[in-house]
Amino acid sequence: MRAVLRLKPRRPDLIGAAAVMRVLLGICVLGLSVPKTTAQQPASSSQAGGESKQKPTTGSKYPAELVEQGATLFQQRCAFCHGRDATGGESGPDLTRSKLVAGDVDGEKIGAVVRNGRPEKGMPPFEVADEQVAALAAFIHTQQKQARSRPGGRKGVDASDLQTGNAGAGKQYFEGAGGCAKCHSPTGDLAGIANRHQGLELERRMLYPEDAKSKVTVTLSSGKTVTGVLAYLDEFTVGLTDDAGSYHSWRIRDVHYKVDAPVDAHVTLFSKYTDADIHNLMSYLQTLH
Repeated sequence: MRAVLRLKPRRPDLIGAAAVMRVLLGICVLGLSVPKTTAQQPASSSQAGGESKQKPTTGSKYPAELVEQGATLFQQRCAFCHGRDATGGESGPDLTRSKLVAGDVDGEKIGAVVRNGRPEKGMPPFEVADEQVAALAAFIHTQQKQARSRPGGRKGVDASDLQTGNAGAGKQYFEGAGGCAKCHSPTGDLAGIANRHQGLELERRMLYPEDAKSKVTVTLSSGKTVTGVLAYLDEFTVGLTDDAGSYHSWRIRDVHYKVDAPVDAHVTLFSKYTDADIHNLMSYLQTLH
């Protein structure tokens, strides 16, 4: 019986773990814990009618109650991706080191992102009131201020942390021993890749491009061949999508087929990479703007 070929790797996180760990072990990231947020009391301001209206801007001390409200809302809607303390999670970036957050005033930029989402990065839009945006901004800015007051205490990895290699040597590896140039081109599919992806995201794609599509060529009993993107494959059926977007499938016993999986070449390199190879190749890719 023919073995089943899965369209997605069984455990890409484990397959690429050895290569990724060799890189990360060379990066010094200190301070793996962030203390619980301590809200700062604001200076009071007099308003008409004896009421106090608080509208802090970036750099201000946020009202304790507002920060606590933001913390609660953040845990409910944001922590799953961005971490409980906003320093990054499973799929979301570290907001305490975000350029957008640093340039935000009174939640204007934060609110736009929360309400519109970032579908291309997997972030859905949220319906939030102005008061909720203000609370979220207060919490995030407070976390950012605290993170900046602890030098060396960051959790994340900057793109600059991954620029320790030699770009020239990386280019030689790309064109030579690594065999990268057989499938990729710095003026073709990789043109501008350093603008589209940075840091760990770029490195992940370099080591294991799990979204790479496999191609398949099916030879019919008549001798005719049909080529397209592999859409389905198990021990009974093979299916593909042709250039016109139409789906075709056949019983495996009636045809012959050959799969071309680009990701296989990356997996093969795992056992061949040296630390220098990874750092150098990463540095070269970061020059492709």
